[in-house]
Amino acid sequence: MLFKQKFFLIVSFLIVVFCGFGLLNFTYDASVLAPEEYYQIRSLHSRDGIGKFYLGREIAKVMGHQEMLWLERPSRRFTEKPDDLITALHLKPTDLVADIGAGTGYFSFPMANLVEQVFAVDVQPEMLGAIDFLAEENQVKNVTTILATETDPKLPNAIDLALMVDAYHEFSCPREMMENLVKSLKPDGRVVLVEYRRENPLIPIKALHKMTRRQAEKEMAALGLVPEEIIETLPQQHLMIFQKTNSN
Repeated sequence: MLFKQKFFLIVSFLIVVFCGFGLLNFTYDASVLAPEEYYQIRSLHSRDGIGKFYLGREIAKVMGHQEMLWLERPSRRFTEKPDDLITALHLKPTDLVADIGAGTGYFSFPMANLVEQVFAVDVQPEMLGAIDFLAEENQVKNVTTILATETDPKLPNAIDLALMVDAYHEFSCPREMMENLVKSLKPDGRVVLVEYRRENPLIPIKALHKMTRRQAEKEMAALGLVPEEIIETLPQQHLMIFQKTNSN
């Protein structure tokens, strides 16, 4: 009987010790979670989404290449003020810039006038075909198209700045995509998200194609990206600049 009591006490002690170490050493860190643990799939979801949720946000459906003309609509000059957006980036002539979700190159070509090289990245070959055509037609030599996958932008290393205009909210695998993107950034590289303000219900864009500033900062923080500057001077969009840190 005495042996059983001692055995029970020893086992209990070991359980307490191991649990204690567990509590001390195991904390929630999204960076070490498997994909199935930081994504959720729900059968009930918005008709504008894919039913996949990341950190509480449902991912929006991708706008297909059939809507190319929407990207080139004249009203963008007033509703988005692209010149002001590009000016706010403070690009340098030596910069290597990635335009992620480049579409028809609406931002790729203006930036090409200011930097050494623009990598126009998209998952739709039809979009890249349009960019290649326009680059050849206008004799633009420093715009290179890259066909990405849903998990990898396929960028070369040493990127100074990665720009995503109204694109990030459609990434079907945002965690993996951004992890690979961050690996391609220089130590002081920047990530820029431009998203319609979800906080404002009067902006005539579908809800899932808008993002709140809080949600954007939450998702970037999960990757170790910290806010460098938040600019709210665009008519309808957040312009959010994040900095890569030494821990990335």
